Amino acid sequence: GVEKGMEGITSPITFVASANCMLYNEITPIFADINSKSYNIDPTDVSHKLTPDTRLVIPVHMAGQPADMKAIAMIARKNNLHVIEDAAHAIGSQYADGSYVGNCEYSDMTTFSFHPVKTITTGEGGAITTNSETLYRKLLLLRSHGITNDERVLSSNPGPWYYEMHELGFNYRMSDMQAALGISQMSRLIEFKNRRRDIVSYYNSAFAGISWLTPPWEAENLSSCFHLYIIQIDFQAIKRSRKEVMSYLSAKRVGTQVHYIPVNQLPYYSELNTDKTPNAESYYDQCLSIPLYPGMRNSDVDKVIKAIISLDK
Repeated sequence: GVEKGMEGITSPITFVASANCMLYNEITPIFADINSKSYNIDPTDVSHKLTPDTRLVIPVHMAGQPADMKAIAMIARKNNLHVIEDAAHAIGSQYADGSYVGNCEYSDMTTFSFHPVKTITTGEGGAITTNSETLYRKLLLLRSHGITNDERVLSSNPGPWYYEMHELGFNYRMSDMQAALGISQMSRLIEFKNRRRDIVSYYNSAFAGISWLTPPWEAENLSSCFHLYIIQIDFQAIKRSRKEVMSYLSAKRVGTQVHYIPVNQLPYYSELNTDKTPNAESYYDQCLSIPLYPGMRNSDVDKVIKAIISLDK
């Protein structure tokens, strides 16, 4: 329902989908900077990036840590903005009051990803939660070609075969096999979360006190499901480039990745806007994701720790 030509604000430290969804709907993406501790969008910079054309905010729960949704919700209410939470990383994560990301207390909708690398998977696909009956009904339409046979909304009803197309929708339906896998995975969510947090604690203890390495920070009273374990490395201090570090660790059979290149620095987006996000750029210069998944054995974790620590030798 956002008018074409309006603006939406999101984080530059995310997968491109968080911004691309705006372009699909002819909304201009604007990038607010991140908080240098949490890696999540900074509500203060969201306020700075507001214009009379702003209609939407898409905060991203980066790596699983819940964004500051109370502050974002206050900004949204004050400025009559829609809020869609990108919780692709954050299924199972909890706010300080113990409630779960996805309860939509601070947003219109929350989106989740069930891609194979996520905390739970359906092979592909995802889910959307909302407390709005209107949005729920529209989502049902959009996922299935805009077609409905709901008797409450049909313009006429000549018989049980009858259906109508009310929106220009899509084929976004999850298959029954994917849904069955997802239901099975949901039953193990807390198990997966607990194991991830055990590994995170193990890493944090091992990396504490290393001058050239900064472990991820977790805000007090939050409970992240930790989709990713992202460290910050002072590459100059260890006299190795990130490329050299990744090659060195790969040789020791430790996989690494970068999450993410700031979206506003990608060629396509750099031609569209000139948003200044110095915290995001500083984060990108030093970030590196190391292995984190429930199937890791303690010996696997030890192997990763040993390889990381040896970077400075």
